[in-house]
Amino acid sequence: MSWNERFSGPDFLFGTEPADFVRRQAWRLAPGARVLSLAEGEGRNAVYLAGQGLRVTAFESSPNALAKARDLAQARGVSVDWRVADLASVDWPEAQFDAVLACFIQFADPAFRAWIFDGAARALRAGGLMLIHGFATRQPGYGSGGPGNVAHLYTLDLLREAFPGWPILHQADYDAILDEGVGHAGRAALVDFIASKP
Repeated sequence: MSWNERFSGPDFLFGTEPADFVRRQAWRLAPGARVLSLAEGEGRNAVYLAGQGLRVTAFESSPNALAKARDLAQARGVSVDWRVADLASVDWPEAQFDAVLACFIQFADPAFRAWIFDGAARALRAGGLMLIHGFATRQPGYGSGGPGNVAHLYTLDLLREAFPGWPILHQADYDAILDEGVGHAGRAALVDFIASKP
């Protein structure tokens, strides 16, 4: 099933509230900062960040997801720059953003992931923040969401190696209970990673 099909129902697959990681780490972003959210889905993280006074651009390839994201932004009274964008072919901006958010973008195999991380790094200005949140490699045993393919999942070593020489501001590998719609529900194995572009 394609992502557009998965997002076709009336309900929000991952809920309308931001990922807990986004809520916990938003303090790092100054009001007015320019944030790029990758594969934003139905808008929960972008809308939350816009509500915190950030200037948010959101890339998403699914028209169904974007329709719901626009409705959510309107309901919350915030403005987001929604972009129909397939990360496999997007024309990455150069040094335009103060932060890039990659939250549960684990549809990407290792080669595609490397392409995304490279493009996301280019989109950041020097000193900008890369914020990555997703499932750890032990997640398939939990059954609470995410891909079954371990190659799509994260370890802290993998993320450190993807951004060599970047100062790390926060890193964590932990278990938590997710309550993010039907798509993410129950105990999950999670990884957080925040680094600053040199």
